[in-house]
Amino acid sequence: MQPFSNQITQLFGIEIPIIQAGMIWASGWRLASAVSNAGGLGVIGSGSMYPNVLKEHIQKYKVASTNPFAVNVPLLYPNIDEHIQIIIDEKVPIVFTSAGNPKTYTSLLKREGIKVVHVVSSSKFALKAQDAGCDAVVAEGFEAGGHNGREETTSFILIPSVAQAVSIPVIAAGGIATGKQMFAAMALGADAVQVGSRFIASNEASCHINFKNAIINTNEGDTQLSLKQLTPVRLLKNKFYEKVNIAELNCNSNEDLQILLGKGRAKKGMFEGQLDDGELEIGQVSSQIKNILPAVEIVNELWDEYNRICNSYCK
Repeated sequence: MQPFSNQITQLFGIEIPIIQAGMIWASGWRLASAVSNAGGLGVIGSGSMYPNVLKEHIQKYKVASTNPFAVNVPLLYPNIDEHIQIIIDEKVPIVFTSAGNPKTYTSLLKREGIKVVHVVSSSKFALKAQDAGCDAVVAEGFEAGGHNGREETTSFILIPSVAQAVSIPVIAAGGIATGKQMFAAMALGADAVQVGSRFIASNEASCHINFKNAIINTNEGDTQLSLKQLTPVRLLKNKFYEKVNIAELNCNSNEDLQILLGKGRAKKGMFEGQLDDGELEIGQVSSQIKNILPAVEIVNELWDEYNRICNSYCK
């Protein structure tokens, strides 16, 4: 592996600037430790975990790897105070926050010596994260899976805008699954990339094999940003998505949409593999993912292709 050093690798103490996204029902200790052991930054996704489950995953990670790792904390989920206390007690070195106000926990975490990164969808929010004391931001474009920005700003527009607006390091996310896409993101001003959908189609991801197989059979146009009047989320089109789409076209109320969503839709789809009735969160780049691989091979493929392009164009 070629040596590499920039603001992000130095900030996190990692070998290469590849970060695995902390995705609900997919990013457990197995995936996070595999990515960290491969030289990147593995991230445990706490959004789908009860506090005791998060603690178990952190402790199992520490057995599987001695390399730096992070926990992603979506601020819209319950039990956040308990999650934060576990993160402090377990001495997690890095936290990624998302879907909420970065001021809420950043000061507390930084007092404990924890590095804080916040996910943003605009340069305006990037500046707020910087003002809140965050050490870096993730600029997540419209292409990304899961919860997304209402502005629908694509990565090619968002990355340079955020990089120009802030002085802290910028991590690019949304539509990145190959070394070529990583090279483009870095050329636009990113210091690292955060990769989600590609790692869902990995052996170590904890989501259901039905969901992984659905991803590798996805074509262009098979995902859609939905539920913008509640919390925007990019979904793979299925029967559940069609129900949501009809409800939105009929201008149903927020209350009606909440009833339609019910509880546990994401778990049903991504973790239990019920592809018709479950919520399937995935990015547009899923149409380019055609195999399920060990996480180390995904990291190596990304990094090798990135370096080949660098060697070709950066002479």
